[in-house]
Amino acid sequence: MFKLLFFMVISLLSLKAMAEPVIVVLGDSISAAYGIPVEQGWVSLLQKKILSHHSRYTLYNASISGETSAGGLARIDVLLNTQKPDIILLQLGANDGLRGLSPVDLKSNLAEITRRAHNVHATVLLLSMKIPPNYGKRYVDLFYNVYPQLARQLNITLVPFLLEDIALHKDLMQADGLHPNAKAQALLADKIEPYLLPLLQ
Repeated sequence: MFKLLFFMVISLLSLKAMAEPVIVVLGDSISAAYGIPVEQGWVSLLQKKILSHHSRYTLYNASISGETSAGGLARIDVLLNTQKPDIILLQLGANDGLRGLSPVDLKSNLAEITRRAHNVHATVLLLSMKIPPNYGKRYVDLFYNVYPQLARQLNITLVPFLLEDIALHKDLMQADGLHPNAKAQALLADKIEPYLLPLLQ
Protein backbone atom coordinates (compact mmCIF):
# COMPACT_ATOMS: atom_id res chain seq x y z
CA MET A 1 0.00 0.00 0.00
CA PHE A 2 2.80 2.38 0.96
CA LYS A 3 4.64 1.66 -2.27
CA LEU A 4 1.50 2.33 -4.26
CA LEU A 5 0.97 5.70 -2.55
CA PHE A 6 4.64 6.54 -3.05
CA PHE A 7 4.50 5.90 -6.78
CA MET A 8 1.22 7.82 -7.05
CA VAL A 9 2.82 10.84 -5.42
CA ILE A 10 5.87 10.58 -7.69
CA SER A 11 3.61 10.30 -10.74
CA LEU A 12 1.60 13.35 -9.71
CA LEU A 13 4.78 15.35 -9.14
CA SER A 14 6.07 14.28 -12.55
CA LEU A 15 2.83 15.33 -14.22
CA LYS A 16 2.97 18.66 -12.41
CA ALA A 17 6.52 19.24 -13.62
CA MET A 18 5.50 18.35 -17.16
CA ALA A 19 2.59 20.77 -16.95
CA GLU A 20 4.77 23.73 -16.01
CA PRO A 21 7.28 24.44 -18.79
CA VAL A 22 9.89 27.06 -17.99
CA ILE A 23 11.21 30.04 -19.93
CA VAL A 24 14.59 31.34 -18.74
CA VAL A 25 15.66 34.90 -19.50
CA LEU A 26 19.46 35.05 -19.64
CA GLY A 27 20.38 38.69 -19.95
CA ASP A 28 22.06 41.75 -18.48
CA SER A 29 20.75 44.93 -16.85
CA ILE A 30 18.26 45.52 -19.69
CA SER A 31 16.45 42.36 -18.59
CA ALA A 32 17.25 42.68 -14.88
CA ALA A 33 15.09 45.83 -14.58
CA TYR A 34 18.03 48.01 -13.68
CA GLY A 35 17.00 51.24 -11.96
CA ILE A 36 13.30 50.34 -11.67
CA PRO A 37 11.20 47.97 -9.53
CA VAL A 38 11.51 44.39 -10.78
CA GLU A 39 7.75 44.03 -11.13
CA GLN A 40 7.77 46.91 -13.64
CA GLY A 41 10.46 45.32 -15.82
CA TRP A 42 9.69 43.84 -19.22
CA VAL A 43 10.23 40.27 -18.00
CA SER A 44 7.47 40.62 -15.40
CA LEU A 45 5.20 42.30 -17.94
CA LEU A 46 5.89 39.57 -20.48
CA GLN A 47 5.03 36.93 -17.87
CA LYS A 48 1.58 38.47 -17.54
CA LYS A 49 1.15 38.53 -21.30
CA ILE A 50 2.12 34.87 -21.59
CA LEU A 51 -0.27 33.86 -18.83
CA SER A 52 -3.14 35.28 -20.87
CA HIS A 53 -2.27 32.89 -23.72
CA HIS A 54 -0.46 29.97 -22.10
CA SER A 55 -1.11 29.75 -18.38
CA ARG A 56 1.27 26.79 -17.93
CA TYR A 57 4.46 28.71 -18.64
CA THR A 58 6.68 30.22 -15.94
CA LEU A 59 9.38 32.82 -16.56
CA TYR A 60 12.59 32.59 -14.56
CA ASN A 61 14.72 35.72 -14.81
CA ALA A 62 18.40 34.80 -14.59
CA SER A 63 19.58 38.23 -15.76
CA ILE A 64 22.40 40.05 -13.95
CA SER A 65 23.41 43.67 -14.36
CA GLY A 66 26.82 43.93 -16.00
CA GLU A 67 26.66 40.40 -17.41
CA THR A 68 28.71 39.59 -20.50
CA SER A 69 28.39 36.75 -22.98
CA ALA A 70 31.30 35.01 -21.22
CA GLY A 71 29.47 35.31 -17.91
CA GLY A 72 26.35 33.85 -19.46
CA LEU A 73 28.35 30.96 -20.86
CA ALA A 74 29.86 30.31 -17.43
CA ARG A 75 26.36 30.06 -15.91
CA ILE A 76 24.43 28.25 -18.63
CA ASP A 77 25.11 24.67 -17.49
CA VAL A 78 23.82 25.36 -13.98
CA LEU A 79 20.71 27.04 -15.36
CA LEU A 80 20.04 24.16 -17.73
CA ASN A 81 20.42 21.63 -14.93
CA THR A 82 18.41 23.47 -12.27
CA GLN A 83 15.68 25.21 -14.25
CA LYS A 84 15.40 22.71 -17.12
CA PRO A 85 14.07 25.40 -19.46
CA ASP A 86 12.01 24.71 -22.55
CA ILE A 87 12.90 28.13 -23.97
CA ILE A 88 15.77 30.54 -23.34
CA LEU A 89 15.52 34.24 -24.12
CA LEU A 90 19.16 35.11 -24.76
CA GLN A 91 19.79 38.83 -24.26
CA LEU A 92 23.53 39.32 -23.92
CA GLY A 93 26.24 41.28 -25.67
CA ALA A 94 25.70 44.92 -24.76
CA ASN A 95 28.37 44.82 -22.03
CA ASP A 96 30.77 43.03 -24.38
CA GLY A 97 30.37 45.94 -26.77
CA LEU A 98 30.66 48.65 -24.13
CA ARG A 99 33.92 47.08 -22.97
CA GLY A 100 35.23 46.85 -26.52
CA LEU A 101 35.48 43.06 -26.41
CA SER A 102 35.94 41.05 -29.58
CA PRO A 103 32.82 40.44 -31.72
CA VAL A 104 34.41 37.08 -32.60
CA ASP A 105 34.38 36.12 -28.91
CA LEU A 106 30.82 37.41 -28.56
CA LYS A 107 29.68 35.20 -31.41
CA SER A 108 31.56 32.20 -30.06
CA ASN A 109 30.06 32.59 -26.58
CA LEU A 110 26.50 33.06 -27.82
CA ALA A 111 26.90 30.12 -30.18
CA GLU A 112 28.13 27.84 -27.40
CA ILE A 113 25.27 28.89 -25.09
CA THR A 114 22.85 28.06 -27.90
CA ARG A 115 24.47 24.71 -28.64
CA ARG A 116 24.35 23.67 -25.00
CA ALA A 117 20.69 24.68 -24.85
CA HIS A 118 19.94 22.69 -27.98
CA ASN A 119 21.73 19.67 -26.50
CA VAL A 120 19.00 19.49 -23.83
CA HIS A 121 16.26 20.30 -26.37
CA ALA A 122 15.72 23.90 -25.23
CA THR A 123 14.71 26.48 -27.84
CA VAL A 124 16.68 29.74 -27.99
CA LEU A 125 15.20 33.13 -28.85
CA LEU A 126 18.05 35.56 -29.56
CA LEU A 127 17.55 39.25 -28.71
CA SER A 128 19.74 41.59 -30.74
CA MET A 129 21.67 44.43 -29.15
CA LYS A 130 23.56 47.44 -30.51
CA ILE A 131 26.14 49.76 -29.01
CA PRO A 132 26.53 53.56 -29.29
CA PRO A 133 28.06 54.87 -32.56
CA ASN A 134 31.01 56.51 -30.78
CA TYR A 135 32.79 53.15 -30.84
CA GLY A 136 33.32 53.56 -34.57
CA LYS A 137 31.24 52.33 -37.48
CA ARG A 138 33.37 49.26 -38.25
CA TYR A 139 33.22 47.91 -34.70
CA VAL A 140 29.52 48.77 -34.34
CA ASP A 141 28.69 46.95 -37.59
CA LEU A 142 30.82 43.91 -36.70
CA PHE A 143 29.15 43.77 -33.31
CA TYR A 144 25.57 44.00 -34.51
CA ASN A 145 26.09 41.62 -37.43
CA VAL A 146 26.93 38.85 -34.96
CA TYR A 147 23.22 38.40 -34.20
CA PRO A 148 21.75 37.83 -37.67
CA GLN A 149 24.77 35.70 -38.63
CA LEU A 150 24.26 33.50 -35.60
CA ALA A 151 20.52 33.25 -36.17
CA ARG A 152 21.08 32.04 -39.74
CA GLN A 153 23.86 29.61 -38.87
CA LEU A 154 22.08 28.00 -35.93
CA ASN A 155 18.55 28.38 -37.29
CA ILE A 156 17.17 30.26 -34.29
CA THR A 157 14.58 33.02 -34.08
CA LEU A 158 15.97 36.55 -33.91
CA VAL A 159 14.39 39.61 -32.32
CA PRO A 160 15.71 42.81 -33.99
CA PHE A 161 17.52 45.42 -31.90
CA LEU A 162 15.61 45.43 -28.64
CA LEU A 163 15.92 49.17 -28.02
CA GLU A 164 15.01 50.28 -31.55
CA ASP A 165 12.68 53.31 -31.32
CA ILE A 166 13.53 53.55 -27.61
CA ALA A 167 17.26 54.30 -27.23
CA LEU A 168 17.09 57.68 -28.99
CA HIS A 169 14.03 58.90 -27.09
CA LYS A 170 15.04 60.61 -23.85
CA ASP A 171 11.57 60.22 -22.38
CA LEU A 172 11.96 56.42 -22.61
CA MET A 173 15.49 56.22 -21.21
CA GLN A 174 16.98 56.65 -17.77
CA ALA A 175 19.36 59.51 -17.04
CA ASP A 176 22.40 57.39 -17.92
CA GLY A 177 21.20 57.12 -21.52
CA LEU A 178 21.85 53.37 -21.52
CA HIS A 179 18.90 51.82 -19.72
CA PRO A 180 15.21 52.05 -20.64
CA ASN A 181 12.98 53.52 -17.95
CA ALA A 182 9.74 52.15 -16.54
CA LYS A 183 7.73 53.79 -19.33
CA ALA A 184 9.65 51.80 -21.96
CA GLN A 185 9.20 48.36 -20.39
CA ALA A 186 5.77 47.66 -21.88
CA LEU A 187 7.18 48.51 -25.32
CA LEU A 188 9.96 45.95 -24.82
CA ALA A 189 7.47 43.28 -23.76
CA ASP A 190 5.27 44.11 -26.77
CA LYS A 191 8.25 43.79 -29.10
CA ILE A 192 9.32 40.38 -27.81
CA GLU A 193 5.86 38.83 -27.47
CA PRO A 194 5.13 38.15 -31.19
CA TYR A 195 8.49 36.38 -31.57
CA LEU A 196 8.00 34.31 -28.44
CA LEU A 197 4.38 33.19 -28.81
CA PRO A 198 4.99 30.95 -31.87
CA LEU A 199 7.62 29.08 -29.84
CA LEU A 200 5.22 28.17 -27.05
CA GLN A 201 3.71 24.73 -27.20
